[in-house]
Amino acid sequence: MEEPLALHPVKLYVYDLSKGMARRLSPLMLGKQLDGIWHTSIIVHKDEFFYGSGGISSCAPGGTLLGPPDTVVDLGNTEVTEEIFLEYLSSLGESMFRGESYNLFEHNCNTFSNEVAQFLTGKKIPSYITDLPAEVLATPFGQALRPLLDSIQIQPPGGNTFSRHNGQS
Repeated sequence: MEEPLALHPVKLYVYDLSKGMARRLSPLMLGKQLDGIWHTSIIVHKDEFFYGSGGISSCAPGGTLLGPPDTVVDLGNTEVTEEIFLEYLSSLGESMFRGESYNLFEHNCNTFSNEVAQFLTGKKIPSYITDLPAEVLATPFGQALRPLLDSIQIQPPGGNTFSRHNGQS
């Protein structure tokens, strides 16, 4: 049985979904520099947890088809045990983070990572990630593309959908 005060490292994996294209094309298309189109996940208890249009998923760290992350942010440590964490994820998966609740701009992987990071460590993820949707929508091009972008559902391939009945399926 795990000791109640054991510390578990918590990391944020940051992936640029544009693979560098945002950095090159955003000045032309948006009139401002964006360094990437960010997808994030939380690494804790030896697994990677993320949210997409399929709901909450998990895999071995770096185990999605996105490959290794572009950046790893150390969020600190948590005393939250794996058992409590998995119960918490089950609760989120049945309420705030169901697959059908996904929205590219307002309720996405970064919203999930921010929520989970605060639960585990009391810290938010970096604002350059959480502020990105508002930055894009503040541009005329972003506003013009919003109807199309609102219909996009992102689910990085390679993870397993999280299930309450058996922890991770």
